[in-house]
Amino acid sequence: MTAVAQHVPRADRFGPADLLAEAAAGIGARPGRLVLTILGTVLGIASVVVTVGLAQTAAGQINKQFDAVAATQGVAKPATSDGFGGNERPLGTLPWDAPDRAERLNGVEAAALISEVDVGDLDVTAVPVHDPSAPRLASPAVVATSAHALESLDGHVVQGRFFDAGHDERGDRVVVLGAEAASRLGVTRVDRQPSIFIGDRAYQVIGVMDGVVRRTDLLSAVIMPNGTARTDHGLTAPQELHLHLSVAAGPVVGSQLPTALSPNSPETVKVQVPAGRSSVRENVQADINAIFLALGGVALLIGGVGIANVTLLSVLERVGEIGLRRALGATRRQIAAQFMVESVVVGMLGGLVGAALGVAVVAIVSAASDWTPILDLRMVAVAALSGGLIGLLAGLYPSLKAASIEPISALRGGV
Repeated sequence: MTAVAQHVPRADRFGPADLLAEAAAGIGARPGRLVLTILGTVLGIASVVVTVGLAQTAAGQINKQFDAVAATQGVAKPATSDGFGGNERPLGTLPWDAPDRAERLNGVEAAALISEVDVGDLDVTAVPVHDPSAPRLASPAVVATSAHALESLDGHVVQGRFFDAGHDERGDRVVVLGAEAASRLGVTRVDRQPSIFIGDRAYQVIGVMDGVVRRTDLLSAVIMPNGTARTDHGLTAPQELHLHLSVAAGPVVGSQLPTALSPNSPETVKVQVPAGRSSVRENVQADINAIFLALGGVALLIGGVGIANVTLLSVLERVGEIGLRRALGATRRQIAAQFMVESVVVGMLGGLVGAALGVAVVAIVSAASDWTPILDLRMVAVAALSGGLIGLLAGLYPSLKAASIEPISALRGGV
């Protein structure tokens, strides 16, 4: 009885380890070309990382500055309506205890009343006697505030002190000068208890303030307590309530404050508070990101084309090698896989180097500008991996080209 021999397929001895070894040998054969090949991908990935990283970092700094002033500033004033002749007529008045009412609301850190004081034709001077032969100079504006105006306006006293609630309640004749007003009036020191005169009334200068971020006009003004302005100059009602808000508390405070100030007629109070987010800032940032990401995309495209060209050149230079391997039993799939792996590895190297370079640039620029670097590590990882994706796409055609080479024509020197 004759035994029938069965054909047993030969196991493929070209495994993944052999594939990686062949790809590594092909990549490392020309290190100079490798550097030039990955340069485009490095620049593209680095530009994307730098763009997004610096945009996030700059946004953090913008937010910090924005939150320090605009996003934490609110103003309440009486609502107005158009009166006879086009003149605006106030619908109501703010209460004198408006700061206390406002500070009871969650999100209000400080509040202060601010009103312009009409002193008529009275001169504001530093001397009690008026010299008719001297040229008449414009007098500083006179403003009345409540005791906690510094906290609400982000100002600070450079000399002396600010008046307190006691001065306000008693109507004491004390004033605080803005730095520019003090310079104009010749008040350089307050420890000698200087006085200024509004008309023939003397007011003791107890402090000089500077650095007012929210109302810079107060730097050139004479500031007195509300009680003093009511007693001496007939201030009948406060004009504005300035608020120092917590970050992102504007919408909530804006909806609650009118009722807190005027429970019976909240429509008579007009409140100006910042929105929760700045759409203008976001739009500008989005436009900048789009521009730089487009540039990064162009660089990535150039890098991908460079990888494709070099891989295709490598295929053409290694036609003999490909033909020999095909003659020894390598399949089309193995040949294509080798060149595909080479292209992916080159792209991955470019992605990793580019991502590392981008992170380094963001860190250096942030350190030089005294910023806090902000960078999403997930974005960095995606940027690094995208180099491999670029290599995969770029190596597709050269790999198919290599797999299509016939052994006989390759060994004869053709393609």
